[in-house]
Amino acid sequence: MSGFLTEGWDDKIPEFSVDDGSIATRASGKVLNAIADKIPTLIGGSADLDPSNKTYMDTSREFQNHAYEGRNIRFGVREYAMGGIMSGMFLHHGLRPYGGTFLVFADYMRPAIRAASLMNLPVIYVFTHDSIAVGEDGPTHQAVEQLASLRAIPGLTVIRPADASETAQAWRHAVKNTRGPVALILSRQKLPVLNRDTIENGLTDGAYILADCEGKPDIILIATGSEVHIALEAQKRLALENIAARVVSMPSWELFEKIPQEYKDRVLLPDVTVRLAIEAGSPMGWEHYVGNRGAVIGMSGFGASAPGGTVMKQFGFTPENIVQKAMELLKK
Repeated sequence: MSGFLTEGWDDKIPEFSVDDGSIATRASGKVLNAIADKIPTLIGGSADLDPSNKTYMDTSREFQNHAYEGRNIRFGVREYAMGGIMSGMFLHHGLRPYGGTFLVFADYMRPAIRAASLMNLPVIYVFTHDSIAVGEDGPTHQAVEQLASLRAIPGLTVIRPADASETAQAWRHAVKNTRGPVALILSRQKLPVLNRDTIENGLTDGAYILADCEGKPDIILIATGSEVHIALEAQKRLALENIAARVVSMPSWELFEKIPQEYKDRVLLPDVTVRLAIEAGSPMGWEHYVGNRGAVIGMSGFGASAPGGTVMKQFGFTPENIVQKAMELLKK
């Protein structure tokens, strides 16, 4: 009833490697199923999007009339009600609710998310299909302003993982968290599992140096989610132009803001004022991290209906455009 986690609850969380190839971060379903048996109080589902959100616990059945032992809830196409139900279940005590839908539909849930944040309820929101890379469904389904909107809610922790490894750590943090809701922002498209030594502290710190250069960097590239691997490729191309770049993965602004200033200054060197943020969403708020000399590659309008890769290229989320923007900043 207290929500105490038994020892070893996360033992089966998969460890992803570069050998796994490309995996969408909505592969969070693999993480969910890895912890489902160890946390019998975990209960949740999706707003009629289980196959897309990957929110189904395979070892359980549907919770419904005369089947109350089920832990999978089919909330129906009613995101606001889902959010309210999740909060109610947690307030009853003894249950740990989660619920999923497409990120663009977080707008329908906003009053429920705000109320959960106001009450510091540690419910878990699983938002997939997180950007213009959704593709052919077009602007109606391509989240643009939702990240900025969620980040504006006090007490809500927003985490946008760069790959499957960050996703695993994001779930670990969300389950261990005991104060305030957590929103996991996940991709539909497959993303490469990035090569790194460790990520365990990096995710909980909100941001970390993913790839560094020799000596002091000329520019710091800051990215989240599906744009991180693009920033890594841009770093390689900048090196060919004798430009030293540091790549910072910043999955969570909120977690980063809780970290001591000393750590923040190690990641975002105060004397490196040329910075470029890359995120396929509204640039609102990024000025806090890029400063006066920096810039943001983001979305100032809606997306377009086309294959996801084509849309990303059209709006400048490519290594070539990052390199061009970086060189322009360095010339100022």
